[in-house]
Amino acid sequence: MHRLFVGIDLPRAVKDALVARMGGVLGARWQSEDQLHLTLRFVGTVDTHTANAVAEALAAIRARAFDLATARPGIFERKARIETLWVGVEPQEPVKALHNKVDRALQMVGIAPETRSYLPHITLARFSGTAGPLDAFLREGFPPVEFSVDAISLFESRLTTEGADYSVVARWPLIA
Repeated sequence: MHRLFVGIDLPRAVKDALVARMGGVLGARWQSEDQLHLTLRFVGTVDTHTANAVAEALAAIRARAFDLATARPGIFERKARIETLWVGVEPQEPVKALHNKVDRALQMVGIAPETRSYLPHITLARFSGTAGPLDAFLREGFPPVEFSVDAISLFESRLTTEGADYSVVARWPLIA
């Protein structure tokens, strides 16, 4: 079985800039440099046959490369408890368009469509308990880091005692 998601693997300069800003928030479980990515679509746990079908569907996607920049940080909450600290990207439109193409391609091979609204972001930290004060972190934000998106990747996620281990299993270039 394979636990898969589709995303954008970030350039080293973006990862370095994000890692340099991580820290100083009580209760945060910071993502490692290897875990930083921009998710386009979570697939879930599938068998090898479905994983191969997913890869074939993704290979057929045609989309133009585009430029992004990191943007403001934000949080996701559930039941008034902070679960995730993230940084957004701008402009969002080309990422959302790519997400929609990925979602349609996955539906063609039997993966249920995404039901939640999509907000392009890069997860920085997760919280399982209390989140320390975040006001200063959110207020200070990040200097924008610009980068080009020239490919989509299929990632496999393996859960370990230290957290999730992500590896790129396939990569498809976007049209220049």
